[in-house]
Amino acid sequence: MRIGTYDCGSKYPPEGGLYCTPQNRLALSSRASLERACADGAILEAQAVRCVSDYSLEVDLCDGIVGYIPREEALFDPAPGAGQPRDIAILTRVGKPVCFKVLGFSPDGSALLSRREAQRECYFAYLYGLDPGDVIAAKITHLEHFGAFADIGCGMVSLMTIDAISVSRISHPRDRFWCGMSILACVRSIDRETGRICISQRELLGTWTENIARFEPGQTVAGIIRGVESYGVFIELTPNLAGLAEFSPNVEPGQSAAVYIKSINPSRMKIKLVIVDVTSEPSGVPKRPVYVDGIAAGSHIGYWLYSPPDCDKIIETRFDG
Repeated sequence: MRIGTYDCGSKYPPEGGLYCTPQNRLALSSRASLERACADGAILEAQAVRCVSDYSLEVDLCDGIVGYIPREEALFDPAPGAGQPRDIAILTRVGKPVCFKVLGFSPDGSALLSRREAQRECYFAYLYGLDPGDVIAAKITHLEHFGAFADIGCGMVSLMTIDAISVSRISHPRDRFWCGMSILACVRSIDRETGRICISQRELLGTWTENIARFEPGQTVAGIIRGVESYGVFIELTPNLAGLAEFSPNVEPGQSAAVYIKSINPSRMKIKLVIVDVTSEPSGVPKRPVYVDGIAAGSHIGYWLYSPPDCDKIIETRFDG
């Protein structure tokens, strides 16, 4: 794995990342400071408190000042000819921090805000310039059976398909993530015509060799049952490492297990396990991911080889062509 660095765009964190910063608190402290933020074109964050009948978002600012994000200012879509945002994309912001720019003030003292302009700046100043292999900060926003959606800056959403989450297979992204979880991810692909960015995490969780270094034959360790087949039971030792035990009819995916490591074969990436005991309860809330040393937002990965050097099976990701 080759690691470089780039400008990680820390000015544009996932939505909520600016909310408690001193700069944001100061900008929301008075009408005068909001006017300065308007003149400067600053991106701010405050909580959306309700969605009114025309799908405008009402935002709680300061000193009795109420801000409004009209429906047409709620979402930036980089695809040409994009229409109005879906209603659900607006409704789900209620009760959460939203980013915005202050566009001006109405005669009644309320502030006109634009989330779309904040996202536009984030896209063209940061996201548009990303390349495959760039490591970025993200926050999980929604889970589906096919993958996880994540905020990669100012509420701009990216998809991480289930196969990109880890090498060890899982039945659903909830095996790894929960909504609101902060993670690191690397850019898997970017389409600058549509603005669609796909992300991945498995390249940040270590190679087979790095993961197997934690274990040796003769140990009994904890694992999670991820798959039950007629020929055996797949048991995850780490998110990027799984072994195989003999078939057992009394186990289910998601259960925790104590397993004995019978043998390790690097040339075939095979780990033979023996199930010692199974806990009837599910494995519980996902643990926070443990990333490879040296990986941080702003890193760049050009090439990732998961397989050991002497293994015939090649598992790799080429980001730089």
